[in-house]
Amino acid sequence: MQAEFRAPRRRNRVREQYVAPLPVSCSPEERTDLRAELINQHVLVCHPDHIQKIHNQGYFGKGVLSRARPDHSISDQWEQHEDLFLPVISQSRYEELLRWARAALSAQGLDDEAVSQTLLKLSQPVEMEDVKKEVGGGENGQRWEQGEEEEEKGSGPEGGVCPHTKKPKSGSEVEPEAKRSCRLDSQDLSHDHSSDQDSDSNLDPDPGSDFSSDSDPETEPLVPGPGFVLVVSDSEVGEGVREVRRTPFYLSEYLQLSLEEAFFLVYSLGCLSVYLQKEPLSIIQLWGTFRSLRPDFVSSYAAYHHFRSKGWVPKGGGGAKYGVDLMLYRKGPPFYHASYSVVIERVDDAFSCSGLRPFTWRSLAALSRITANVSKELMMCYIIYPADLSEAELDSPECLSRLKVQEVIVSRWVSSRERAEQDDI
Repeated sequence: MQAEFRAPRRRNRVREQYVAPLPVSCSPEERTDLRAELINQHVLVCHPDHIQKIHNQGYFGKGVLSRARPDHSISDQWEQHEDLFLPVISQSRYEELLRWARAALSAQGLDDEAVSQTLLKLSQPVEMEDVKKEVGGGENGQRWEQGEEEEEKGSGPEGGVCPHTKKPKSGSEVEPEAKRSCRLDSQDLSHDHSSDQDSDSNLDPDPGSDFSSDSDPETEPLVPGPGFVLVVSDSEVGEGVREVRRTPFYLSEYLQLSLEEAFFLVYSLGCLSVYLQKEPLSIIQLWGTFRSLRPDFVSSYAAYHHFRSKGWVPKGGGGAKYGVDLMLYRKGPPFYHASYSVVIERVDDAFSCSGLRPFTWRSLAALSRITANVSKELMMCYIIYPADLSEAELDSPECLSRLKVQEVIVSRWVSSRERAEQDDI
C-alpha cells in the first residue's frame, strides 16, 4: 500500500530567510574551500566564516555551545556606548569569567601572585579612547573597516555585523565579537594594551590549539584582540552606570558536524577538507576513520546520503530523545517541524536484520506511539546489503553503489478511527 504524503508542519515564527540548500556555488570564482578539524573523535569547524556558510546553507551541524544554530554570545543584551556597541553583563557574571580565567592561568603553571596581579590589571576599567585605539588599529581594525564597506555596498554576508561599529541585527543571524575565537594567554593578559596601537597582531594562539602561528592564514579562524564589555552591578542591570572592562575569558563557539554530515560535504559535494593534526585526510582515509569510530557508519551514511539527495535535511541529534536515528526536515529546522522519525536498519536480500537493534511488537508499538504524540510519522529505512558484498568492499565508499534503500512508513491502527471511517461510507 502506498503511504499517504502529509505536508510538513510549518513553524509559526520564522525569523530568517532561506539561503541555499547546499554550501556550494555553481560559479568557480565563488567556490570556497571549507575546513574542519577532527579533534577527539569529533569533526569541528572553527573558522567563523566557514561556520556561517556551512550552517546557513543547508543547516549542517550544530553549535557546541548552542542548541542548534551556532550563535552563542557572551551576552544577549548589547548597548551603544559612545558610538560603539558592546555587550552588557552583570558584575556577578564578570566575576565568574574572572574565576574561569584564574583557573586557566593556574593550569598553565603560573603562581597565585602572578595570576592575581594579571587579573587585577585585566579587570580595571578601560577608557573609551583606549578602546577605540585598539578597535581601530591593526590588521583586525582594517578588516572590520573593510567589512563595513562591503556591507554598505550590499556585498557583505547577510545578517552579519561589525562587532564594534554596528548594532547587532535582530534575530538569529547576529554574529557579535564575543563569540569569535580568542585565545587566553598569560603574556597577552599581562600586557599593557592601553599603550599598544596594534595589539591584535601580538595575540598568540593557545599552545594547545591546532591553529599555530605557522599554519595557513587563509584557513585560520579570526583571532581579534581581547573584547570589551559593559559591566553593571547586579541590582542595576538595565539602568545605572556602566564600566567598560576587558573580557577575561571567551567561550569559543564552534560548529560540530556529525560523521555523516562531514563525509557528505567531503565526498558528495567536495567543498570540505577534514584535517587531522594539520594534515588533510583523503576520502579513503576519512571513510576508514569514520568506520572505526562508528561500526554502523556505512548504513547510517547510506541513509543520510539517500535523504539528502531527495532534498530533505536529516538531523541526527534530535532523534535520540525519540528513540530513532534521524529526523527529516523540509528546508531546515528553522522553517518546518520534523516530518519523519527514521529508524535505520541493516538487512540482507531476504530482509533478515543484523540484530543490532532487534524490535519486538511491544517496542515497535511504543516507538510508533511516541512518534505520533509529537506529530510525526515513523519511517523504517532498510539498507539492503547484497549477499555477495564482501568486507573488503566495505573499506571503500564505492560500496555505496551496491546498497539499496527501502522506506517503510509505520502507522498505528486505531480501531475507533476505522469504525468512524466505515460509518461515513
